Amino acid sequence: MSRHDPIALRSIREDDLDAVLCVQAACYPPVMQEDAEVVRARIRAAGATSFVAESGGVVCAYVFAYRSGKGAVTPLDAPFDVQEAGDTLYIHDLSVAPAAAGQGLARQLVERLLALARAQGLGHCALVSVQDSRRFWERLGFREAACGDDAARLALASYPPVALYMCRAAV
Repeated sequence: MSRHDPIALRSIREDDLDAVLCVQAACYPPVMQEDAEVVRARIRAAGATSFVAESGGVVCAYVFAYRSGKGAVTPLDAPFDVQEAGDTLYIHDLSVAPAAAGQGLARQLVERLLALARAQGLGHCALVSVQDSRRFWERLGFREAACGDDAARLALASYPPVALYMCRAAV
């Protein structure tokens, strides 16, 4: 992968699993790395709303998102609870390999998700901010918000401190 190779965004596929796990390992401490079978199940459950960025044929970033309800939180290392009637596109995980940092891939992936949320008529996008990423998300219009209920607060507590639930309008 070279900084001069074009970047292609595409839907995630099951054969991306190993590459996604490599990016995950490069971005997160072991306590935040999610199990391969959980990640595989997420690809199957949310492949239409999750994407990778490729450069030179190498996956260098990914984002997992799925339809949910505003205020709901997926616990760390847990399966997705896709809600077909949900009003929110929940962004569970966005990671960019260190070798691809600084190319705007995270912003491109989020813009793709915002466009998808609008196209699907969803009112909101939401996420859990981890690893001191609050400012990044705020620059993209997300603001700290209250979790929906006790189950969501418990799910938020499954992340290392300081994890924040954040939300924004999809428009």
